[in-house]
Order: sequence, then structure tokens, then C-alpha cells
Amino acid sequence: MPASKRDQLLATAERLFYEQGFHATGIDRIVAAAGVVRMTLYNHFASKEALVAAVLQARHERFLASLEAAMAAAAPGQATLALVDAHGDWLERYSRHGCIMAKAMGEFAEHSAEIHAMAAGAKADLLARLEAAVARDGLDHQAGLARRLFLALEGSNTAVALLGPETALADTRALAETLIATARGVTP
Repeated sequence: MPASKRDQLLATAERLFYEQGFHATGIDRIVAAAGVVRMTLYNHFASKEALVAAVLQARHERFLASLEAAMAAAAPGQATLALVDAHGDWLERYSRHGCIMAKAMGEFAEHSAEIHAMAAGAKADLLARLEAAVARDGLDHQAGLARRLFLALEGSNTAVALLGPETALADTRALAETLIATARGVTP
């Protein structure tokens, strides 16, 4: 089934925003790459900012769905590591050059409180999923564990571009295993 024009615009804009930056990517570049006319874009999105918001929302929903699926399929006591692995899989497949939400926070900090808040909210959602996974694994008694894991995952968002996915993700998983083992009172 062919993608709708709206979906085509979202996919094209997401790719270009991620590769080239939000502010560096103009509407003309997006419509040309999507193979539509400018009016088609404005029939679906009131402004470039509305397009950015839609791109971030759609990407975030896909990301959360991947985390939720991994946690749901995890064996008892393994939800946290399943989430860490799902985050790593996402980075390897879709974010080899860093996190689009972090990019949005940087580019929109001074330009759009709404977009900045949306991207920051996505980060808060990741932390909330980590808190849920830690609780599901019975580790919520360990104050700050979810936050420390969050910092490790956020670090991998940057490290993947520098160290490559294999090294960055292996090191992130090893760190997560150590944090979890320590929380369980097991010497790693």
C-alpha cells in the first residue's frame, strides 16, 4: 500500500532533520525530496514547526512502542535489561549519529519552548520507562538506579557516533549489568 502524502512528508522530513538539522533543512528541500508541492505540505502541516512537532511525536511513539514491546516480552527479572537492549537496538537501527530529541532540545532551546518541551518530555518518558522496568524487576528499593541507567543510556546516544555502535552498546550493556548486579547485592 503506498504511503499517504502526509506519511511521505513525515518520513522525508524526519530523515532530513536527522541528517542535516532542523534549522538547516528548509521546506523547499523537504517538498523536493518528498516529491510533493509546497501546498501539499501546508495542507497537512500549518507550519514548519508543526511539521517538526509531528516528526518528533511520530518518532517518539515508535521508540516507546519498541521499549514497551521489549519489556512485555522480557522474562521475569529481566525487564530492565530488555529495555536497555531495546534502546541499543534503536540506536543501532535509527540513531547512529545521536538522538534526534537531544538535537531538537539543542536547536530549539532558544527558538521554540514548545518543541524544546516536547523533546525534553520524550527524555522524561524514557526515565519513566526505566523506573517502571526497575520496579517490575523488584529493584525500586535501590534509590537512583533508574536515573543512573538513564544517564548510561543517554551517554550511549552520544558515544555511538564516536565509538561505533558495537563498542558503545556493549559498554552500555556492561555498565547496566553492573548497576543492576550492584542493586541486587551481587558482586559483578
